[in-house]
Amino acid sequence: MIIAGCGPVGAMLAAELRLHDVRVLVLDQQTEPVSYARIVGLHIRSLELMAMRGLLDRVLAHGRRRPAGAYFAGIDKPAPGDIDTAYAYLLGIPQPVLVQVLEEHAVAQGAYVRRGCTVTGVEQDDDGVTVELAGGERLRSRWAVGCDGGHSTVRKLLGIGFPGEPARNETLMGEMAVDEPPGGEVDRRINVRPVGGGFYRVIVPAGATVTATLDDFRHQLRALAGTDFGVHSARWTSRFGDATRLASAYRAGRVLLAGDAAHVHPPTGGQGLNLGLQDAVNLGWKLAAQVRGWAPPTLLDTYETERRPVAADVLDNTRAQVALQSGEPGARAMLRLLTELMDIEEVNRRLLGKITAIDIRYDLGSSRDLVGRRLPEVAVRGGTLYSLLHRGRGLLLDRTGSLSCDSWPDRVDLLSDPSAALEAPAVLLRPDGHVAWAGDDQRELDVHLSRWFGPA
Repeated sequence: MIIAGCGPVGAMLAAELRLHDVRVLVLDQQTEPVSYARIVGLHIRSLELMAMRGLLDRVLAHGRRRPAGAYFAGIDKPAPGDIDTAYAYLLGIPQPVLVQVLEEHAVAQGAYVRRGCTVTGVEQDDDGVTVELAGGERLRSRWAVGCDGGHSTVRKLLGIGFPGEPARNETLMGEMAVDEPPGGEVDRRINVRPVGGGFYRVIVPAGATVTATLDDFRHQLRALAGTDFGVHSARWTSRFGDATRLASAYRAGRVLLAGDAAHVHPPTGGQGLNLGLQDAVNLGWKLAAQVRGWAPPTLLDTYETERRPVAADVLDNTRAQVALQSGEPGARAMLRLLTELMDIEEVNRRLLGKITAIDIRYDLGSSRDLVGRRLPEVAVRGGTLYSLLHRGRGLLLDRTGSLSCDSWPDRVDLLSDPSAALEAPAVLLRPDGHVAWAGDDQRELDVHLSRWFGPA
């Protein structure tokens, strides 16, 4: 397996594939990992995935927790008090550290990483994919995945469309020291938030500036807030547009896309990295099943049918947030109205669920509300539910003591636990933690085991 791009998504996908003994080579254009300490946020669902793979303690050691809430359009409302998760917080972590943790995890599982490799060509046939590198080297693999960012070379070489809206507005973002942090109301388009160590993340419209220097930040802050807050000692600065695009397909033959290669949108709500990590965990076990030869005929197709609608929903909610933060009179009126409506707990809960991805329900053709949703962490006999998913296998959690998955010994684990806190007699969990089936009938269970984990 060849993966183009060793950012968080590529590294996570490599580790997922290695859990199933798939040989993996990750190619990255950069000769060294990015060094600037941009802080990214891991939302609830991503923290749950880290726990499922035994990585949570490692990322927590490098991150800083913040209470959940104030995600949607920056509206300052606390999260509902009874979110159904064991990880009701946002974890801020430097992106290079997160990449290092995930890459080390993938390498420890047996993945290979080559840096300084620029992909210049992708060809495929019925048996595999040939990837050409700058300099003429050609590498052969049965499958390949482009995790190479919003300007994905792999996507362009495949000829996959990337429709959407081009950038209309540019924004400056960086981390820097601030001598005089804002103590009251400022223009809503300005965000000055502490990230630890005396540094702040500063976000401000770029206006007519064409670069992202510290002087550009000072100029724009003075223009909109009347002060530059004494910003200095920038650790990193960047500019980004509000382009919003979604790949017309996530797969072309034996090559797939994941992360920003498949979708881009403004960073409002901090969803991009999380969306990509969740792509990787959804795709990894399905692609591994294809490589290992036990995948049901339509299993790999479910990657696109499940994840593309999720990305489309994220694009829509970021469009809404950007519109609310435009500063126009109508947008300010809508923002005031939504701020009032978020005092209604169900409204607040719905918006938080969208941002944190805990409200996702894949359509698996069942009338049971539980099926298609992720199962929150619960205590089970001998430990916790997520600790049983470290190996990336399916799990039958049975309260009845009468069900079996013995015919799938290499793909599905069984825990019989009558004390488990479940809303069903038993559930079949996919490796990504989503419920594939719920009930108590062995014949019905066997059908769903075959549907998701291949022939007995």
